[in-house]
Order: sequence, then structure tokens, then C-alpha cells
Amino acid sequence: MVGMSTRVFLELLAREASAVEFEGPVLAARTGGADAEALAELEEAKLAALKVRALLRRRAKREAELSALFDTAGDLAGLRDLDAVLEAIVHRARQLLGTDAAYMTLHDPARGDTWMRVTDGSVSAKFRALRLAMGAGLGGLVAQTATPYSTADYFADERFRHKTDIDDAVLEEGLVAILGVPLKLGARVIGVLFAANRSVRPFTQDEVVLLGSLAAHAAVAIDNARLLQETRNALEELSEANRQVNAHSQAVERAALAHDRMTGLVLRGGGVEDVAAVVTEVLGGSLTVLDDAGRPIAGDAGVLEEGALGEAAFDQPATGPGKGPAKGLGTGSGSGTGSGTGPSTSSAYGTGTSSVTSRRPGSKAGARRGARKVTDVIADAARSSRALGRTVRQGDLLVASVDVGAEPLCTLVLRNGGQVSDADQRILERAALVTALLLLFRRTVAEAEGRVRGELLDDLISRPALDGLADRARRVGVNLDHDHVVVVVRHGGGRERAAFWASSQATLHHGLAAQRGDEVVLLLPGNRPGPLAKRVAAELSASLGHPATAGAGGPVRGTAEVAAAHREAQRCADALVALGRAGEGAGARELGFVGLLVGEGRDIGAFLASALGPVIDYDARRGTALVQTLTAYFGTGGSLSRTSETLHIHVNTVTQRLDRIGQLLGDDWQVPERALEIQLALRLHRLSG
Repeated sequence: MVGMSTRVFLELLAREASAVEFEGPVLAARTGGADAEALAELEEAKLAALKVRALLRRRAKREAELSALFDTAGDLAGLRDLDAVLEAIVHRARQLLGTDAAYMTLHDPARGDTWMRVTDGSVSAKFRALRLAMGAGLGGLVAQTATPYSTADYFADERFRHKTDIDDAVLEEGLVAILGVPLKLGARVIGVLFAANRSVRPFTQDEVVLLGSLAAHAAVAIDNARLLQETRNALEELSEANRQVNAHSQAVERAALAHDRMTGLVLRGGGVEDVAAVVTEVLGGSLTVLDDAGRPIAGDAGVLEEGALGEAAFDQPATGPGKGPAKGLGTGSGSGTGSGTGPSTSSAYGTGTSSVTSRRPGSKAGARRGARKVTDVIADAARSSRALGRTVRQGDLLVASVDVGAEPLCTLVLRNGGQVSDADQRILERAALVTALLLLFRRTVAEAEGRVRGELLDDLISRPALDGLADRARRVGVNLDHDHVVVVVRHGGGRERAAFWASSQATLHHGLAAQRGDEVVLLLPGNRPGPLAKRVAAELSASLGHPATAGAGGPVRGTAEVAAAHREAQRCADALVALGRAGEGAGARELGFVGLLVGEGRDIGAFLASALGPVIDYDARRGTALVQTLTAYFGTGGSLSRTSETLHIHVNTVTQRLDRIGQLLGDDWQVPERALEIQLALRLHRLSG
């Protein structure tokens, strides 16, 4: 009987029967009238079979859990993205424990709490944004103690420090039963892994162990993902560093090559234009070189067009520490086609204006509200470059400027729409230094030649009887047998700059220049003293940044007349200052009757021609009496009726004659200053017969 009972229960175990089916043999024996001893044996065999069944089921479950953990480890090992790793961990935890939700918080070292990193099965936005302070709630306690905690009913469990924000989020999510285990790396807790149900549910010790095992795998996977990411970052940093080293090496090599080429140019006697060509060849773009007055002396002057800066550069103040206009930059009026030894013009003091200061009418830049002129922008950038000793960017322009003794010497302006590296900017700065050296060399040569020319002009003024003056002049390219004009300039300061400017002009135009006390004296080719004096005053005023007054005398030929022309030019300059016309230029003829007083030759004929010439010529051609009418008109104090009585003609005739005079002399002939000159001319005309 016992063997039969055992066999029945083994069959039940073999086919994995349910626990209820194990009651069948006992009930059958009882129904069949088995004695008490047989029933007891069957009951004992049933209990043993149920124990074996429970053990087999636990081991099968453990085997399934271990298989799931093995699969999880394999899945985690194959993941490379940290977000994917975390999502996989949380999803597998929910699957293994069969809970309504699973989630993970990670430790935030900066704030000292944990924050919700990943959720699976969550429906509440407030819950997904939750942060847990250390020791607060179940999760905070797990993170603080590194110990697993579980509760079948969170809100009824007094073991936890309940906080309103945490409880509100948990309540909104609808969670009741919660299990949390720490994610540990060694002794350090990096987060907490949770499984939770929306109904009351106790968690078994096996479930705690299972979630803990998953958390251990998860911690390693998280750390591996972190290490992998750090390795990737390190590789990227190394690759970037290698790229930068290669780029820097290439830039250094390019800079060394450019420096060698520029040095070779200087040694071979190259000029500023050659240096500019090297810069554009190495860096690309367009380059222009400006002298100390902001005038282009080499390169592409189109770089200075206002469109080169772009809209933003005009609306923003120039970068750099300086304020206000740059000293000696952007104020010149020469055309800038010279060799770099000074301002140049289209002809001897011609009418050309600088391409730097020109502004095309109707251009967009000129019409913009508050638009800044391109010269102002470059001036600010150049001043900043000199202060910083570095290249300054303005819009699409790169500006490098060099000064000597606080005086600007040259500025290089490169237009390059692309990015220019720091190493390439150093090339531009090095080119600016080389250009400065070339200009300094030219200045030194010009100053030496200027001293020779100055000494010669001093001798022509002070000792005109010396022998050999004409020969000395020819040796410096000045032919005194041709017409020359002497110009005296009162500049009111800036002696060195004025002297250098004058020396440059003398060299450029085959003349002479000298600094005599507080005045600059020039002897320049020409036969029109007045216009030449005006050009000198305008251009030197622009270069100095304050008014310079120029008087002119001549024209003269030979060595004997220079001293007299110098005295006349001095008187003209003094007269302009006395008349409140500082900053202007004029000869004796332009000063009107004052010119008669200051002019060396007292050229009455020229004065009469200037003040009264058209009327005298008209009378001579037509046989009219306009000069007589003018004399009578001024003699009667400008009375038409008394003039008609004096001349014995009708008033209408007087009016007609005066209208004709106005057509000949201009509408301003009765203005007091002009009227005074006309009356003086009438008297001189009458005295001359």
C-alpha cells in the first residue's frame, strides 16, 4: 500500500500537478475505507510530495531568475549609450518583478540629493520630476543607508520620513507598495532602483534579492557606460588636440615661411607693396596699407569701401580701449598714390581727395541712421590694435597697427570673409612690423635728405649771395631756373610732424623745405602762389589735425629772388592770421588791397585787374562810362538821384549802368569789404591816369 501511495505522488510530481491534485489519493483511500494507519501514511507521503513540489518550484523560479539576470547582463553589456542602458535596466526590473512601475534615481553630488533619471510605467509628470533629499521618503533612506527597504503600503508605513512634495508625487502616481535597493559601486551609492505597485503588495525576500542582483548588474553597467563615454571623450579630445597640434604646426610653418619671405624682401630692397603681396598670397583676401595719416600707400584701396564692414560694424562702436578719433588716422586728403614717404596728390598739390575719406552719395552706408564712416571704424580699430599690440577685427576687416613713440606709423587692413586663426593674425602683425621698419628706413632717408634740402633753403633765404647755390639745388633735383613759389606755413604746434610732412612734399615735388623757428618754409615748383598756398594749408591742416595757415610769395626764378619772396610769404601768412583767417592759404593777389600792403612788388596792375578789371575792359571795348558811374556812385554815398545829377543823366540810366556793373563784377560788389576794394581800385585807377 505504501509503495502504491508513493508511486501515485511521484507521478503527480512528474507531471507537475497542482497542489489540489495531491489531495486526490488521500480522499480516494478514505472513501475506499482504508484504516487509520494507511490514511496516516498517505497523509505523510502527501506532505513530503508537496515539500518536494515547493522545492522544485522554487528552484525553477530561481533558475528562471538567474537566466533572466544572465540575459540582462548580456543585454547591458551590448549597450553603449548610457540612456539606453538605464532604460533597459528599469524596464527589465519591472518585467522580472511583475510590478506596475519601475524607476531609478541617481545621486547628484553637487546638490547632495537624488533625482529621477528614468521611469517605466509612470504616468505623472510631477513624479518624473521628483527629487529626493537624503533620508527623505523610502528612496532617500535607501540612498542614505545603502540598505534595501520595502513597504506593502507606503503611506501607512511610519518607518519613513514623509515629506509633502514626495507624498504628493507618489499619490499622484498612485503607488502603494514600493521596493527600493541601492545601486552601489564599492561602498559608494550612485543611485536607487525601485519597483512599485499601485495596490498593496508585500515583497518577498527573494524579490528583494532579485532586484538587488539586478541593481548590482545595473551599477556595473552604468559605470562601464560612464567609463566608455569618458574614453570616447578622451579620444575625441586627443583627436582634437592632435588636429590642433597639426594645424598649429602648419600655421607655425606658414608663419615662418612668410617671415622668411618678408625678411628676404627687405634685404633685397623690396618695398611696402612687396610685403602686401606676400600677406595676400599667404592669408588670402585683400590688403591695403595705410600711412600715419590714414591714407592708402599700397595694396587694394577697395578694402576701405564702406560695404566691407557689414551693417553691424557701422552700428557698433569700434572695439578697443580708446575713445574718440584715432590720432593722425583717417584725416588725410591726399590721393594716397605715393611711395609711403608722405602724403601724395594727383599733381603738385592737385585737387584729388583721399579715397579713404570719400563717401559715395546715395550709398546705403551713407543713408543709414547714425552710420559711422569707415575711416572712423578703422581709426578706432587701429588705436585698439596699437594699445593691445594685437590684431583687431571689425566686421570682415582685420586691422593691425604699429606706432613709434606714441605716433602711429602704419596700419594694415586685411579684408577676409573667412575665419583667420591666431597664428595667421600673428603673420599680419609681423607684416605690420616689417612695413613699419621699411617706413622708418624711408623716413630716416627722407630726414637726411630733408636736412640737406633744409640747409640749402636756409642759405637761399639768409645768404643768397653764396656761390654754388644753384649747383647744390640741381644735385637734389631742384632747377632754380624754373618758376618756384615760396610758401610760409604757421602751424601752431606739431613741429616734428609738420617738418616731416614738408620734407616729404619737397622730395615728392622736387622742391625744398626747412623748419625755421615756428614756421615751415617750402620752395615748390609753380607760378600760382595763391592756389598753392591753399593746397598746402588744407593738406597740412588735415595731417596735423588743427589749422595751419599758409602765405605764398612769388613766382621767382634764380637764387636772388627767394629771400624777397620769403618775406612776402611771411607777410601774407601774418595778414591771414590778423584777419582771423587761420587755417587758410593765400598769396598777395588773393588778399586784395591788403596784398598791396604786404606784397613785395606792390603789383598795382594786378590789384586793379582783380578788383576792377572787367569794368575797365568793358569801357575800353564799348566806349562806355561805367568806371565814371562807379566813381560818382560811391562819391555820392550810393545815392541814385545825386549820381544822376552829378553825371547829368536820367536816374534810369544810372540804374541800368549799375545793373551792368553788377553783371561784370558779381552780385556782391556792394558788400562792404568788396566795395572798399573797388573804391581803392577806383582811386588807384584815377591816379594812374
